[in-house]
Amino acid sequence: MTAEALRQAVADHLLYSIARPAAVLTPEHYYRALALAVRDRMQRRWMATTQDWLDLSNKVTCYLSAEFLMGPQLGNNLLNLQIEDQAREALAMLGQDLDEIIAVEPEPGLGNGGLGRLAACYLDSMATLERPSIGYGIRYEFGIFKQEIQEGWQVEKTDNWLVRGNPWEIDKPDASYLVNWGGHTETYEDVTGKFRVRWIPQRVLQGVSYDTPVQGYGVNTCNTLTLWSARAVESFALEAFNTGDFYKAVDEEVISETVSKVLYPNDEPEAGKRLRLLQQYFFVTCSLQDILRIHTDRANLPLSALPQKWAIQLNDTHPSIAVAELMRLLIDDHQMSWDEAWSITVATFGYTNHTLLPEALETWPLSIFGEALPRHLELIYEINNRFLDEVRARFPGDEERISRMSLIGEDGGKSVRMAHLATVGSHAVNGVAALHSELLKASVLKDFYELWPEKFGNVTNGVTPRRFLALSNPGLRQLLDETVGDGWLTDLTRLRGLESYADDASFRERWREVKRANKSRLAEFVHSSTGIELDPTWMFDVQVKRIHEYKRQHLMVLHIISLYNKLKNSPGLSIPPRAFIFGGKAAPGYFMAKRIIKMINAVGETVNSDPDVNRCMKVVFLPNFNVKSAHLVYPAANLSEQISTAGKEASGTGNMKFMINGALTIGTLDGANVEIREEAGPENFFLFGLTEDQVERVKSDGYRPAAFVENDPELAEVLQLIAEGRFTHGDTEILRPVLDSLLHHDPFLALADYRAYVDCQAKVSAAWEDGDRWSHMSILNTARSGKFSSDRAIAEYCDDIWKVWPMEVDL
Repeated sequence: MTAEALRQAVADHLLYSIARPAAVLTPEHYYRALALAVRDRMQRRWMATTQDWLDLSNKVTCYLSAEFLMGPQLGNNLLNLQIEDQAREALAMLGQDLDEIIAVEPEPGLGNGGLGRLAACYLDSMATLERPSIGYGIRYEFGIFKQEIQEGWQVEKTDNWLVRGNPWEIDKPDASYLVNWGGHTETYEDVTGKFRVRWIPQRVLQGVSYDTPVQGYGVNTCNTLTLWSARAVESFALEAFNTGDFYKAVDEEVISETVSKVLYPNDEPEAGKRLRLLQQYFFVTCSLQDILRIHTDRANLPLSALPQKWAIQLNDTHPSIAVAELMRLLIDDHQMSWDEAWSITVATFGYTNHTLLPEALETWPLSIFGEALPRHLELIYEINNRFLDEVRARFPGDEERISRMSLIGEDGGKSVRMAHLATVGSHAVNGVAALHSELLKASVLKDFYELWPEKFGNVTNGVTPRRFLALSNPGLRQLLDETVGDGWLTDLTRLRGLESYADDASFRERWREVKRANKSRLAEFVHSSTGIELDPTWMFDVQVKRIHEYKRQHLMVLHIISLYNKLKNSPGLSIPPRAFIFGGKAAPGYFMAKRIIKMINAVGETVNSDPDVNRCMKVVFLPNFNVKSAHLVYPAANLSEQISTAGKEASGTGNMKFMINGALTIGTLDGANVEIREEAGPENFFLFGLTEDQVERVKSDGYRPAAFVENDPELAEVLQLIAEGRFTHGDTEILRPVLDSLLHHDPFLALADYRAYVDCQAKVSAAWEDGDRWSHMSILNTARSGKFSSDRAIAEYCDDIWKVWPMEVDL
């Protein structure tokens, strides 16, 4: 772990692993050599951790997720191994700068948004809290896409993140499993005369394991992320090749590898839906087969002990096919009775729901599902029959309830309801914020809560302070270490010690210096990636998240236009200068979200080029927002925009990352905003907008968005500027879909909340102009952010749901 040992290890890897002469070495080569040297130092901890839990004397968590947005690994692993200074010194001995080497690392294309980043934070916390765990997912060859902005429009480019390999993973071809697909089922009697079913697949492919170590902070525990890559069972047909059919010779390999080729293929066409379903089943069956192999072959334990040794968590509905698959494995492969298999399945699984949007609760058309997974459809029908018998016994004669709760939906053609399957097949169901969990029980899963209230609970999301404060904000990390000690890195509640410094003028100035340095760093990045120059003394007003109408990026744009309009109408008007910074991707098939990106960029182009307004306003859209750029954005933000329609955001985690870095929040009472406001104090949070109850009332009363325009001349002027093409060079059609949606539908009540939002922004400006007041509020936000550590969330999961206890790894 010494600097000299690291230097020697890097030199050895340059010679033996990279195999390049000194004259042609580049920062990329030094990055790979240092990454391998660091991985070497994790290996002993990794093997010791794995060996300790392989005998299953301790219970293990398995976290099944379609996404793991891990972010770059080098800096994080140096931090968790506590060898940052040694690595910097080692690189300096070799004539290299550590920061430049870290910057070379590509962003792993293994996730897209909050769901995947949450999974990555949870892996970090499980290792840091020394809780045995495996993350299971897919090794996507290509990420969702790289986002470029061309003439204001989102353009999707291939994200070939694996083009130069991945030094953190180790492929384990001996850990591979067969995956069936399509075909039909046959019934037969086993040797004891019992009725059995076998699945005769149309296709068989193979899942191969790639394992990545997940090092905990300051501990020996190094857990595992296992990602599955699809392969053909026989990848090369020699006979076809010898007869001249070269395409057929590799056809099976090409078809099979498509499964793990790209994250979230467009599922608008039916072929895309089939591929999404295949992806989900592929990683689920590989993971469950792996768990059963460890349980029976390695630990030599009976399957009846599965719930005592494994806690399998379904991260949203993507892996919920696991309920039917575990039943298939236990009944068909291991000849277990239905009742015993079902008891094991329910006791093993937990389900985390991440959405209140009905359209986001996955369903699969019965035609597609039955053709792809015929045996699973049979099992789901049987699960459903037994489940509905239970419902009828509890609620006799309530056929409407039966229809609502059935695993098979009848609306618009029959479909399999995956959220219902996950709920029925799990012993615990949780939401991800206090409000979200209550709304789950009152709305989308209300019937299930009435049947099984004991199943339902809440675990508010959290984020890892290691990556999102210590690693991304080194200036603040140093100040916190000096002020409250470094124990906050594993106990974020210790930041409460900052509260007494909020009234200290000299401390507030040091706080502002850290923020100014972070803003200068972001301004340099913005200029290099967009050409727009920002003044670090301005307020940085930021909204970075997936582009979606319910998140209401367009509401923020309406405020920008209102300020633009005031400045144009009153040339001498002075307002506190602001840089409005956006970032986020729109799903390729999401028409309105892509128009909102165009709207942001069109308004930005107009504002940024107009000397009447650019003296105190700038608008930036950061292309391809990801974990790497997040390291710059969160520490630099002054104002965090969390303005989703109340009752629509399950939790949010960006709101937490902003808070721990000292940004103030303007937001609705939605998701974790409610708890952030409670922790920070109402006086340190800018609240506006309708509550969830008020939203529902407005809708039920027959919401007419035009009425809000008629009663608000300023809003009418803002919409008129869009309509007349002020921001689109006179083209009145480009933004018409957004305008028409707002005026005639406005499904997420942007116009209903407009006046409250703009008035609240005036309060933000007033607070900003009082620098000491703003710094005082900023310090208290960081000081009171302890609840939002992923360590707290994982401790709750482990203690209350999974029953997975700490296991100290001894080297």
